[in-house]
Amino acid sequence: MRRTANRATMNPRLRLLQPYPFERLRQLFDGITPNPDYSPISLGIGEPRHPTPPFLKQALCDATLGQPGLAGYPATAGEALLREACAHWLQRRYGVQLDPLTQVLSVNGSREALFAFAQTVIDPAADAIVLCPNPFYQIYEGAALLAGATPWYAPSLPERNFAVDWDSVPDDVWQRTRLLFVCSPGNPTGAVMPLEEWRKLFALSDRYGFVMASDECYSEIYFRDDAPLGGLEAAMRLGRHDFRKLLMFTSLSKRSNVPGLRSGFVAGDAELIRSFLLYRTYHGCAMSPVVQRASAAAWSDEAHVTDNRRQYRDKFAQVTPLLSDVLDVGLPDAGFYLWAGIGQSCGGSDEAFARALYQHYHVTVLPGSYLAREARGHNPGAGRIRMALVAETEPCLEAAHRIRAFVQGHHP
Repeated sequence: MRRTANRATMNPRLRLLQPYPFERLRQLFDGITPNPDYSPISLGIGEPRHPTPPFLKQALCDATLGQPGLAGYPATAGEALLREACAHWLQRRYGVQLDPLTQVLSVNGSREALFAFAQTVIDPAADAIVLCPNPFYQIYEGAALLAGATPWYAPSLPERNFAVDWDSVPDDVWQRTRLLFVCSPGNPTGAVMPLEEWRKLFALSDRYGFVMASDECYSEIYFRDDAPLGGLEAAMRLGRHDFRKLLMFTSLSKRSNVPGLRSGFVAGDAELIRSFLLYRTYHGCAMSPVVQRASAAAWSDEAHVTDNRRQYRDKFAQVTPLLSDVLDVGLPDAGFYLWAGIGQSCGGSDEAFARALYQHYHVTVLPGSYLAREARGHNPGAGRIRMALVAETEPCLEAAHRIRAFVQGHHP
């Protein structure tokens, strides 16, 4: 049958994509007029709102005015200056040594890179599975679907500090797995993977041949004495000095409070970096030289990161006790989210909780079920909410007091 001339032919896989959590939240709030007695406070989106360090703004200005500034096309591989700064940071932070020219690659933020990496490694003709935690960062699912793979969701267990239950994955799923997304510190749980969990995943990768993408964008915001273990660091401790079948992904967005800069890097297995660079050459996503030079300055400075972490520690120390009295929540290992169980509030419905809280107290939180998928009869995000404590301390404390009043039944 001949196609009509005015009918566009679209990629049918686009129909597999689910609405993004914030679009679902917008629909949930449709028709609600929040209480005008309260100013709006959003704990919904994980967008850092601490001030951008002044030296980083100055570095952007200097790079714009300098040579070559904006006068030339950037190379996809990135400038040696930035890749070396990233490699030096890895050495300082994790004690790992990588070749900046073959094992480090600049990217336009971890979100873009995580999506593109799936397109690089998935063969859509191979009946491939992409395995990820549940709940999860929705880019993992979209990347899998648009690469022609099938997502499979491994649940996080509250009784084990939200560790992912990798043992629940059947052998036939592991056999078809071509890419495993791990997220440590986790979004939204804040859980950090210990060395033994990495050992288990490396052994599974060796047995079944899948590649691991380690999403570590929250690694510099933590509340314990020890910094979170990274994937490359774990590999080195276990004698995997070639970092085979492993790439780590990180960015400056949370670390340096510059989500608008869209700057990060990937590092690890040189063979994977080579293939990823080939894909990106055709993808056309080289980083601006201005952004590269400012990014090199950011990766080379730790003082602003230490101060940023102190601000989060002080904020969480004040907010968490207020909420732990009325919700099932505690201080996470890392990250800037509180992942809270609502108990029987609003009948245990996270959607009803978020909607009523917005209506009565003008506070926005994200229903936990929006960050997970129902798998094998259970949605591990149901009955929970995610609160992003990204604003300054005062509005976060005000939001906590309003949530307390709401849970205690004081509905103005």
